[in-house]
Amino acid sequence: MKELTVEAVVENIPRVTAFIEEELEQAACPMKAIMQIGLAIDELFCNIARYAYPGGTGSATVRLEIDRAARMASLTFIDGGVPYNPLEKKDPDVTLSAEERQIGGLGIFLVKKTMDGMRYERRDGKNLLTITKKI
Repeated sequence: MKELTVEAVVENIPRVTAFIEEELEQAACPMKAIMQIGLAIDELFCNIARYAYPGGTGSATVRLEIDRAARMASLTFIDGGVPYNPLEKKDPDVTLSAEERQIGGLGIFLVKKTMDGMRYERRDGKNLLTITKKI
């Protein structure tokens, strides 16, 4: 298990992405999966940076676990911000045109569609959002 804790600001997305991508490359993860995980990091970390700490900032931890035998990567985003379960939000109606759709929710929807699993829990005053991807 590897983890990185940084200030939850949008400017730290490249640092988090580079950290995770380096670990995935060492695990011989296919480039397609690395790119999909990178997009998920961008979306999920951005949401933490923008919404977890209204009126201030806090930290965010990104934890990576790789099960080499099962060829599975698990990435957990941990923050001490306001409780929020993005999985409770209804998926956007992607059959509607962009003009007809409500704003928001598309990023989480895309993460759900590109990852093999996604779960949320609130534990000890922290949000834990875990995504899993077959690598």
